[in-house]
Amino acid sequence: MRLIIILSLAITGYYIPVKAGEGMWLPYLLDSLNYQEMKEKGLKITADEIYSITKPSIKDAVVIFANGCTGEVISPEGLVITNHHCGFSRIVSHSTVENNYLVNGFRAASQVNELANPGLSVTFLIRTEDVTARILQGVSDDMAEDVRMQKILANIYNVRNSAIENSHYQAEVKSFYFGKEYFLFIYEIFNDVRLVGTPPEAIGNFGGDSDNWIWPRHTGDFSLFRIYAGKDNKPADYSPENVPYKPKKYLNISLKGVNEGDFTMVMGYPSRTDQYLTSDALTMIAQKSLPAKIEMRTVRLNAINEEMLKGPKQKLQYASKHKSISNAWKKWIGIVKGVERADVIAIKKQEENAFNLWASHLAGDTAGYSSLMENFSSLYKKYEPIFLANDLAGELLNSIELSGLTDQVQIKFYESEDSSTQYKKFIKKRLTDLGRNYFRSSAVDIDRKVLPAMLKTFAAYMDDHFEPLFFERINNAYSGNYDAFIGDIFDHSMFTDSVRFFRTFEKSDKVIFKNIINDPLIQIYRDFSILLLTGESVNIDSLDNEIKRNYRKYVSAMMQMDTSRVFYPDANFSMRVTYGKVEGYQPADGVIYTHQSTLDGVFEKEDPDIIDYHVPAGLKDLYSKSDHTPYHVNGSVPVCFVASNHTSGGNSGSPVLDANGYLIGINFDRNWEGTVSDYAYDPKVCRNISVDIRYVLFIIDKLADADWILEELTLIN
Repeated sequence: MRLIIILSLAITGYYIPVKAGEGMWLPYLLDSLNYQEMKEKGLKITADEIYSITKPSIKDAVVIFANGCTGEVISPEGLVITNHHCGFSRIVSHSTVENNYLVNGFRAASQVNELANPGLSVTFLIRTEDVTARILQGVSDDMAEDVRMQKILANIYNVRNSAIENSHYQAEVKSFYFGKEYFLFIYEIFNDVRLVGTPPEAIGNFGGDSDNWIWPRHTGDFSLFRIYAGKDNKPADYSPENVPYKPKKYLNISLKGVNEGDFTMVMGYPSRTDQYLTSDALTMIAQKSLPAKIEMRTVRLNAINEEMLKGPKQKLQYASKHKSISNAWKKWIGIVKGVERADVIAIKKQEENAFNLWASHLAGDTAGYSSLMENFSSLYKKYEPIFLANDLAGELLNSIELSGLTDQVQIKFYESEDSSTQYKKFIKKRLTDLGRNYFRSSAVDIDRKVLPAMLKTFAAYMDDHFEPLFFERINNAYSGNYDAFIGDIFDHSMFTDSVRFFRTFEKSDKVIFKNIINDPLIQIYRDFSILLLTGESVNIDSLDNEIKRNYRKYVSAMMQMDTSRVFYPDANFSMRVTYGKVEGYQPADGVIYTHQSTLDGVFEKEDPDIIDYHVPAGLKDLYSKSDHTPYHVNGSVPVCFVASNHTSGGNSGSPVLDANGYLIGINFDRNWEGTVSDYAYDPKVCRNISVDIRYVLFIIDKLADADWILEELTLIN
């Protein structure tokens, strides 16, 4: 099933000024665009020391960690630091009830004891190149959008392949300014990455869901990994013969700490922002899509919480899933509140009115700028119900634990239909093994609890003619009783009872096929497929194309409207630099937050009755001894700090650097009031949250007693 995701409308540039701290800049262009301003704000190193392809630079120490975070190299032995939550699934994978690294933490006694992580990779950026002219060769604006895209994809294929010919590098071409510009990124990927150390979850995730996105934070959100390479220092698959990678560049670490007003810089891979959506698009997201998905996830999280409270086995089983679900859920709540608090939609309407006024005074207006905003409104009126159907169906179906089992059974069984008898037996065994693993969990019980409420939420936000066919049965045969409808399905589906499931696969192929095709749970998926792939939904591609064309025109108009403005592109998981300063903020009348939190705050929050606020015994001992040298400031250990760097998802684990390019913190979050920065940056409240590097060193030194790790680091007083 193709689930349409909202277009990443990377419209860059507005006629309003860029605000202090705002912007996600390509390091490749820093020298020409930003360096002078960065110097004025306090930067003490050259642009070449940040990004260079001729000599080692900071960009050579910053990596994509896994597929969605950032990390940085901090030693000549390939030691990488990132967030605890970025390495969370790997920590869980190494943990058992008997040997629980998630609860107790882990410290390798030496490099020999570091733990392998199959499938985990880190990726270095080798270079960036503007390839706009080559990608747009033979492309014109009057082409049909699908024809235009086919030509662009062909050009991308050629540019990418020629860039990495006869090398072990990987290449990617990314679109900027909604297809107005294109950049080539060359990467080197290492696939042997081993766990070196991680604090107990009660440190690495202190505050848990209660504090997530909230300042002040007291979380030691870090983990240590090491990159291994072949003896030629090039990428190699895991082998005991591999050796620690020798990096081109690693970061020095400052012990000086941070003060209010200090220059800060974050370098990493922000995943996505949509700063320049029109008011119609943001209304669709902030007032309809996100509130509906928040309701759905609230139900799901409550059910998982109940299951996790049953014991340590259940907690380990659902820990990663719960963290993943709750992170976006709480962020969405912050975005909805932030859009409302800052009156972002009204401000966008004012900006659009100003744009219309400018466009109406253009002589000739051959480009059609004066009708752009009217076109957007018309397009989004058609697009919104289709988008919501896809977006909310995706949230619902991907939330059901049963989805994985039903998908695999359908795909694998249908694939084997024309195969040999022996292969069919093999597939049946695989499917029954999959079912056996599934029925050991509590997934069926969780799904039965959450599905009625999620379907009810879907219906509440959906136009009647965009509801799947089975909603008619709920309203008629079940008098709108969602619980009765789902109860009936779960009482009869082969996927909701282990006995029915295994007995089905003991029957003939014909009967198995009939049982699958007629299963009441499969019917739900089938009705959603009909909804999303037929009728008005088939117009989604043509609407996408028209929206793309209009936004590309919008970019050009904005750049013509303000030629003195330096435009920055929305995040698209390419390397970016943001810069600001260490500063607190005032979220509400009479409430003032300072820039730093300390270890004292950990013990002020400690509550043995709330799992998020448990404190490990070892940390209690350290605190009582006041053995904080050399990491203390004014009698306590700094834990976290806030600054006005413009960050987003993907910046988790990014290095926070001082004016000298020294590591002072590890970015791990934003404040709740600032999550709106994905759509509109508010300099008064938008802050990134980082764990102070002194707290990281304190934990490694005093709690883990890992001198051999500290000896690898270059510490600057």
